[in-house]
Amino acid sequence: MAVRRAASAGAKALQVFSAKPQFYNEKISVRPERAARFAESMAATGLDRQHCLVHAAYVLNTASPEPEKYERAALGLQKELERTSVLGAFACCFHPGSAQNGDPGSALDRVGDAIVRAVEGVPGSARVLVENTAGAGRTMGRTPEEIAAMLARVPAGLRHRTGYGLDTCHLFASGLDFTSSPEALRGLLDRFCDVIGEAPAFFHCNDSEGEFASNRDRHALVGEGRIGVEPFRWLLADPRAQGIPLILETPHERETVADDDATADPFDVRMVHLLGEFASSREV
Repeated sequence: MAVRRAASAGAKALQVFSAKPQFYNEKISVRPERAARFAESMAATGLDRQHCLVHAAYVLNTASPEPEKYERAALGLQKELERTSVLGAFACCFHPGSAQNGDPGSALDRVGDAIVRAVEGVPGSARVLVENTAGAGRTMGRTPEEIAAMLARVPAGLRHRTGYGLDTCHLFASGLDFTSSPEALRGLLDRFCDVIGEAPAFFHCNDSEGEFASNRDRHALVGEGRIGVEPFRWLLADPRAQGIPLILETPHERETVADDDATADPFDVRMVHLLGEFASSREV
């Protein structure tokens, strides 16, 4: 139904949870009949599974200095990649987590090692993508340098199955400027590309309820937060936003929806139309 609701909104890309995001899910698999229904829905709506992204559970903290929590998070990330592969999605993205009271450098190494463990444990082409963070509570992955350090742990032969993506709300909340001018946006994307060695594999297009550099991860509808509309126009004009999923993680008008209701949420329709006006040929 997530597939059908996205298609009803006019979306050409999709992000899903493969299990309840409030749990580690390190022992949860996708049942074959569920994977078949997902594939059937993607085919029926014309959505390309290479434009489908799986978002990992929120509770995974692969940066944790606590051995038990780290082990469950690493197992959970590997299982996320397994479910991603079964669904035929191109990648799963995840929040690296917090170093808590531990050494940040060691935390970055732990995140990188969890990525390696996932791709070594799950054959195929599905990728693991680091998502930048808003920077609260010593979360890792705020800067391109931190993401590059994580990915540097990955052996060269596996590096093509990894990467990163950028959330616009997280960039803004973490104090990285892309809203003051088109040049600022291009410069920030250049910095990520130069430091990490590749372009982002996806964007989360979210406005921000919080102020610049507030470290608040609170999403708003595009144009109704502190970022405003124009920076999204600049982003969709950038070549690095072409040919990759641009995912909305913005609020819905309807708080609940019936299990068999395939209609689109009105806010999703409005957001897809707005971004579509900026770049009708881009994957939104």
